[in-house]
Amino acid sequence: MLERFLKQTSFESYEDFMQNYEVRVPANFNFAYDVVDAWAETNPSKRAMLWTNEDGEAHTFTFHDLKEYSDRTASYFQSIGIGKGDVVMLILKRRYEWWLCMLALHKLGAIVVPATHLLRKHDIEYRCKAADIHTIVACGDIEIIHHVEAAKLYCPTLKNLVSIGEIIPKGWKDFHRGINSAAPFISPERNDNTDTMLMYFTSGTTGQPKMVCHDFTYPLGHIITARYWHNLDEDSLHLTLSDTGWGKAAWGKLYGQWIVGATVFVYDYEGKFPPTDILRTIEKHRITSFCAPPTVFRFLIKEDISAFDISSLRYCTVAGESLNPSVFEEWHRLTGICLMEGYGQTETTLSIGTYPWCKPKPGSMGVRGPQYRAEIMDNEGNILGADQEGEIVIYTKERKPLGLFKEYYHDPQLTASANYNGWYHTGDIAYRDRDGYFWFVGRTDDVIKSSGYRIGPFEVESALMRHPSVLECAITGAPDEIRGQVVKATIVLTEEYREKNPKELVKEIQAYVKEATAPYKYPRIVEFVDELPKTISGKIKHFEIRNR
Repeated sequence: MLERFLKQTSFESYEDFMQNYEVRVPANFNFAYDVVDAWAETNPSKRAMLWTNEDGEAHTFTFHDLKEYSDRTASYFQSIGIGKGDVVMLILKRRYEWWLCMLALHKLGAIVVPATHLLRKHDIEYRCKAADIHTIVACGDIEIIHHVEAAKLYCPTLKNLVSIGEIIPKGWKDFHRGINSAAPFISPERNDNTDTMLMYFTSGTTGQPKMVCHDFTYPLGHIITARYWHNLDEDSLHLTLSDTGWGKAAWGKLYGQWIVGATVFVYDYEGKFPPTDILRTIEKHRITSFCAPPTVFRFLIKEDISAFDISSLRYCTVAGESLNPSVFEEWHRLTGICLMEGYGQTETTLSIGTYPWCKPKPGSMGVRGPQYRAEIMDNEGNILGADQEGEIVIYTKERKPLGLFKEYYHDPQLTASANYNGWYHTGDIAYRDRDGYFWFVGRTDDVIKSSGYRIGPFEVESALMRHPSVLECAITGAPDEIRGQVVKATIVLTEEYREKNPKELVKEIQAYVKEATAPYKYPRIVEFVDELPKTISGKIKHFEIRNR
């Protein structure tokens, strides 16, 4: 399959990769037809997905199965009035129906809005109005249905409510009855590459979520994600730990993985996924590749990993937040596997990564890839040299890079504010060392300026995370009459330290940070809390801590 889209599929070195990686983009590309249905034609029995749940159920889907089910789903959606350009929101947790709906809506040329089950009435109402939602397909979950029902009266464009579960409330349609009685699918006219295919509401830490639009070429941007970052091939069984409501599902549970021909592993569970269950799942199903946020690995390294046979695991990647070097080092000590970090946004695919030819530097996001020309820029628009902090920007003057977002929906002013003078501005601060590795510093509004020093929250958080008392932490700037700002640490303690004298612990932590990093970065204010405020995607709300 890769040969259909890549001029060259294997590379001897990073330099070879940078010079010769090239994607051939077909006209009217459609992932559902040109990848999934193509696999169904050439290798119909090839396993595409292994879906399991906490009740012990397990279902294998071949590419032939996916074609058949997605055709029936597309036909059913046509029968209820969904067509090209209609916006459909999916609130489906990790149910296998999500994959059927995604493929079906792509076949119809509709616009998909994946959404998390954590949304409440006002979240659903906002999304319906902002994105002109035509149909909502949801789990038959009482709580989700309750919030959708409460919001629907305030959603003027909403035409259909569809449930995939056993609970089918009055006024809702039954998904499984619909696809089981669907007429043969007649495919409509193909999409253009520039048509909007997918829309994500970003989980920003300030303001209302932005609506990020991707066109139909977006899946091809994830070839690098799957093949050259996750390091997958046709024999891989890959687990990305993500709910389908987040962009990480598109990164690790769908597009690139199936272009490569890997099997996507899904574990459908409610609530939290205990670390021991993750290890037990890897052992039981012989998972070969695993991607999760650093937080997950922080919990895993506290477990007795030697009690589990995870020898099938060959490759691990991390993204979604910055990786503390201490976590990298301990995971490598316990498993012999390096954590290969990557960086991207909802607006992009993998922009910076630690590729197989690159030796990882613990705490670094990695190096530039061939798909994006990423640079470090100052406030005056100058490209900076090694070891100088600035904003990560992506060059767009000659063309829109494959995988970069199309626009912010219905917001040309916001689109223009992020794209100007031939560059997309990420809003993330970093520096690049002399070897070309990028190091995350913080968001543009998170950098602390104290007594003339610029202090990145992440470097202080990394130092703090090495102290055994710290389970989670957030570093913010607090106003100070003399220094302008001082560093403040808001800390969730590990259980064994919660009864310790807080004044003594503060002094201990401050002294520790002074030894672990430059002394001027130590937190002059330390606050202990039971939990940190977070967005619904789990990102720490630094702005809320600052305001508080």
